[in-house]
Amino acid sequence: MPSDTVTELRTLLDAARSLVVFTGAGISTESGIPDFRSPGTGLWSKMKPIMFQDFVSSDEVRQASWARRFEGERPMENAKPNKGHEAVAKLIQRGTCSCLITQNVDNLHQNSGIADSHIVELHGNATYASCLSCGIRFELTELEQRFVDDGHIGPCACGGIIKSATVSFGQAMPEAQMLRAQTATEACDTFMVVGSSLTVHPAAGFPELAHQLGAKLIIVNRDPTPLDDIADLVVHEEIGQALSFAVGIN
Repeated sequence: MPSDTVTELRTLLDAARSLVVFTGAGISTESGIPDFRSPGTGLWSKMKPIMFQDFVSSDEVRQASWARRFEGERPMENAKPNKGHEAVAKLIQRGTCSCLITQNVDNLHQNSGIADSHIVELHGNATYASCLSCGIRFELTELEQRFVDDGHIGPCACGGIIKSATVSFGQAMPEAQMLRAQTATEACDTFMVVGSSLTVHPAAGFPELAHQLGAKLIIVNRDPTPLDDIADLVVHEEIGQALSFAVGIN
């Protein structure tokens, strides 16, 4: 039997008419992708993040970054969407949710069947690369072969630096995506956080803004967050199982 909080989650989602879903790394851990901050298992506990300024100013750092990408563990490459991703896709399919804001870079929401037009990627996407100058896209398979052959990833044809299409530490947030997220947040009547610790700003400011504007705030996360005290509902349970029941796909 579902818990009282999961039953209430279903009730709130059924009542929502303009829902925004905001996802973090916690929704993808059930697909085998580690989060960033958990002690001992989080990505940053195993390797130090590379700062954006260091990446753009040092070819040595860039090559070390590419070596890490192509020679290290690759949990994202074989990961598949889980029940949590499928539940979010169901909410979009049935028209309850028109905007998914995600901090994730793993492309699993797209792989679950959600169109790019519904997704706001605040921190970019790790499944491809792009030129920091002209913006042209590069597939990682092409870059990996270049790295294997030459041991080096050189500049784009325009002379610009090629980088994974993610937002690195110290890199400016994407203005267009931030504006889309703010517009959707201001228009929603219900804002549901799924799998985010809500400790990374400015992204974590969106649920607080939704609450301030009068929207229902729902938090579904394994661990407590800084906004639990102001949320209308907090669900500390397994994400896939809770959301599957809440949207009726069990």
